[in-house]
Amino acid sequence: MSERPSVLFALDPEHLPLLFPPDLMARLTATADLDPTLVADLDDPASRRLLASTEVLVTGWGCPPLTPETLAAAPRLRAVLHTGGSVKYLLPNEGWERGLLVSSAAAANALPVAEYALGMILLAGKGVLTLADRYRAERRFTLGEVHRDVGNVGRRVGLIGASRIGRRLIELLRHHDLDVVLHDPYVDEADAARLGARLVGVAELFRESHIVSVHAPAVPETHHLVDRAALASMRDGAVLLNTARGSLVDHEALTEELVSGRLSAILDVTEPEPLPADSPLWGLPNVLLTPHIAGSHGNELSRLGRTAVEELERLAAGHPLRHRVHRAELHRAA
Repeated sequence: MSERPSVLFALDPEHLPLLFPPDLMARLTATADLDPTLVADLDDPASRRLLASTEVLVTGWGCPPLTPETLAAAPRLRAVLHTGGSVKYLLPNEGWERGLLVSSAAAANALPVAEYALGMILLAGKGVLTLADRYRAERRFTLGEVHRDVGNVGRRVGLIGASRIGRRLIELLRHHDLDVVLHDPYVDEADAARLGARLVGVAELFRESHIVSVHAPAVPETHHLVDRAALASMRDGAVLLNTARGSLVDHEALTEELVSGRLSAILDVTEPEPLPADSPLWGLPNVLLTPHIAGSHGNELSRLGRTAVEELERLAAGHPLRHRVHRAELHRAA
């Protein structure tokens, strides 16, 4: 790769100024040859001509999958730096077999999701879902009244999955007086202890946790991981928090539990997404629905752009990528 690699953007142009504000764009243009205003439509003939000299593609949300034809039009392409999380959809087999270097901003995107989960866990422990609804309805409270069933001292939080997000969340939870347990088939007890959690079986996690937070990838093995039996085993008043993917939860079974009032839920993702207009979950006081906002939004996108800039600087200096994605990891990644 040349000292000043030829770079092309391939992403939703609306996101470009959020991903790369002026300071980051200046670092890009200082490192590489690129048109900072140009975002390529990879199927356009003009873009195909640009691809002929492109060494690095900076991709993001809105980039279509790179087809074999696209790759054939880019004989000098050496690296794909993705400003989003998952790259499973992005590269065909031909790209992996060609040995392209692939990097992802998944680690950067994990932080706002973990922060969202932390905030919701603490609010759920304080009973905010039901107490806020009651306060809205009654419009009064008694000063000095103690709500006996709330509080975050020693509350057990069960995490499903030591993903990037799960690990960041464990780091954040260390600062709070909570009992954190973890289930992940790829983690042993020593690994869990080093992370700051206690490894338990999935049945125990659902049965004993006050709050269950889902952080596993959406792969065939995790479809409806939170099934009817798991939900039925959760203690009365427990809370399910899902910031992963809706497909991990049996929503029919969850709806029944939530309508009964036995459980509560905070759902940033659902199946389908959004829920049908007539879903009872929209109006339940024990359910908080948010529109897939846990991941990076607004000024948080600059963190994703910074990850790509730093990766490009490493490439130009001949250093290995810090956030390289390996093909062998894809089967168990988000």
